[in-house]
Amino acid sequence: MSSIAIITARGGSKRIPRKNIKEFCGQPILAYSIQAALESKLFNEVMVSTDDKEIAEVALAYGAKVPFYRSEKTSDDYATTADVLREVLEEYKKIGKTYEWMCCIYPTAPFVTAAKLQAAFTDLQAAGADALVPVVKFTYPPQRCFVIKNNKLVYKWPEYTRARSQDLEPFFHDAGQYYFVKTKIFEDKLTLFPEGTIPYLLDEMAVQDIDTIDDWKIAEIKYQAMKTKAGGKYDSFSC
Repeated sequence: MSSIAIITARGGSKRIPRKNIKEFCGQPILAYSIQAALESKLFNEVMVSTDDKEIAEVALAYGAKVPFYRSEKTSDDYATTADVLREVLEEYKKIGKTYEWMCCIYPTAPFVTAAKLQAAFTDLQAAGADALVPVVKFTYPPQRCFVIKNNKLVYKWPEYTRARSQDLEPFFHDAGQYYFVKTKIFEDKLTLFPEGTIPYLLDEMAVQDIDTIDDWKIAEIKYQAMKTKAGGKYDSFSC
């Protein structure tokens, strides 16, 4: 089976300038996604989709390919991940390359490892599914959330106020790290969540959205804890 890893790393980050190549525990954060993809040995091609020369240089230095730059249309603030992936697949088709499987990996996903990618893809194959998405459980039951009405707090779902946490249905959210999907399914549906997508459950300590500097600091703390738990596998880097 042929497969491609597409790491989406544009240069226009606003909240954390140069976010995709900012140093994270000793190396550019983009490097972690590239290394995980290459070390997994799951992919015939590991490429970075970018509009930025400096990001491209970092990607190449860590072993990824950058066969072309993004178009202006897929580089602005309104382009979706699906737009970027479709463009990448179309560009590869122009040079006669197609892939049965695609894995979109975000550039700010230092918790992704080769072993996790391998385990996820094994689960996907065993299930015979078309797509897989890593998810994490909400740490606090959403059923007990508040809304504000007339400047006052009220329960959104008052029927759950007295329910025990363990009796409430668990809710999950996208971990924002990577997505496996059959290329043909993606091209037909233009979604990373086609019907029948299976979950890959992650621990809260291995998940962190990185949208602000505070998020970044928390992610480094979590990464350091992960490294320690793994027996210092990443000791060449330090936070």
